[in-house]
Amino acid sequence: MAGGIGSRFWPLSKSTYPKQFLDILGTGKTFLQETAERFLTLCPYENMIIVTNQEYKKIVVEQLPLVPEKNILLEPMRKNTAPCIAYANAFIKNLNSNANIIVSPADHLILHNDKFIQIIKTGLDFISSNNALLTIGIKPSRPETGYGYIQVNHDEKNTSPIMSVKTFTEKPNYELAQFFLKSGDFFWNSGIFIWNIKTIDQAFEKNLPEVYHLFNEFSNNPIDNEKSLSYIYSECPNVSIDYGIMEKADNVYVIKSDFGWSDLGTWGSLFENLKKDKENNIIRSKHVYIQNSSNNFIQLPNEKIAVINSVSNLIIVEHENMLLISDKDKEQEIKTLVNQIKLK
Repeated sequence: MAGGIGSRFWPLSKSTYPKQFLDILGTGKTFLQETAERFLTLCPYENMIIVTNQEYKKIVVEQLPLVPEKNILLEPMRKNTAPCIAYANAFIKNLNSNANIIVSPADHLILHNDKFIQIIKTGLDFISSNNALLTIGIKPSRPETGYGYIQVNHDEKNTSPIMSVKTFTEKPNYELAQFFLKSGDFFWNSGIFIWNIKTIDQAFEKNLPEVYHLFNEFSNNPIDNEKSLSYIYSECPNVSIDYGIMEKADNVYVIKSDFGWSDLGTWGSLFENLKKDKENNIIRSKHVYIQNSSNNFIQLPNEKIAVINSVSNLIIVEHENMLLISDKDKEQEIKTLVNQIKLK
């Protein structure tokens, strides 16, 4: 899934060139490229399906030239993750009616690839012999309010890393997130899913029948024109896979994991995963002169000279003609502010 606009990473990530196509970590590879390479031991490029927005086709082709162009599915509009996954399902059914599928966002950080691939293999073995919708749950390390949470049915006798799901909770407030952390029964919802095409198809038919029927016609008669696809998307509800399917289905399982994961949806999550100086600052610029300041994330153009004095807990990012200065604890408000800027 590579169609998001990453507005919380403004001003670096913009709707014309969002974060999945950027080298935010400074590795020399974009998030999209890192994600594709991560799966190569399990899935060759010709078996990868990229779902993105129409306006990003050229970028995807440039960044993943080994993925066949026919495998780049172009959404005419953004309708959240459920229609995105339904579109991919319809395409995959024409290729293999018994396919096992891994659904992954294109912009997540995974530090320990070997552990991650082992978890994926365990998950694939499980869904190959069980009628199950499997999601990857991450052991929480802090009371994070920016992630969704999964509660498992705790069973002392169960030694498997795979457990049935009790509840889903979207981004909680801080007090509830603290409770979840202490409980031990809650995991972060990674947004990475593993299932068989038949199982997810049945789940769509039962829980999102309007989406199922719109795309089922596509699977029987492949759509080869933008007009038909635009009609399907215009009729689809704007709904996430979590709300539309996972929260309603009775065959949902989670595989407990800890492989150094972050969805890197915000500057704060990036701050958590990068090396800091002795004052706990991250400075990604050549000419920043800083004193009496701590816990700041600063990224400025290398030609800019900046003096930072006696401030803490700030995000300071400049890109082209745009400047962001925000309290790190208030960065969830950035998305709303950027939308207001667009309206003006």
